[in-house]
Amino acid sequence: MGEHSVVAIQDEYAEDFAWCYGCGRLNENGHQFRTAWHGEETITLYEPKKEHTAIPGYVYGGLIASLVDCHGTGSASLALHRKNGFEPGSGETPPRFVTASLHVDYLKPTPQGIMLKAVGKIEEIHPKKFKVNTEVYAGDTLCATGEVTAVVMPASFAK
Repeated sequence: MGEHSVVAIQDEYAEDFAWCYGCGRLNENGHQFRTAWHGEETITLYEPKKEHTAIPGYVYGGLIASLVDCHGTGSASLALHRKNGFEPGSGETPPRFVTASLHVDYLKPTPQGIMLKAVGKIEEIHPKKFKVNTEVYAGDTLCATGEVTAVVMPASFAK
């Protein structure tokens, strides 16, 4: 997935819900993570910026957690959108999810200057709740794993 070569689920979020610092397309200061299908798995590619440094040469762990978090909610949105009979680019607004839980295990230091790839596997655990297991790679190196439980955003969040 190139940076803008496919329609990501975040490209389809309603404007009121497209401001997340991690994945909001309308947040010009945010990361703007983009999640799409890659076969039956999901994928988000992201190249950390220089300011995402923990110590020289390595990525700050908070960025990895944010990547896992937004990849998880985006993956859940993809899954429910597909279950509802739609794909990104179909013109239908996808469901928006919020994080119920986030767990990240850091396996190896994540080097700077390498494209990160988050790969997700989705499990439906309730009609409005999904679990997404994510692996984060820097090149071919598995640097972190994570699990997100995502729930459909309550209607009360809407303006």
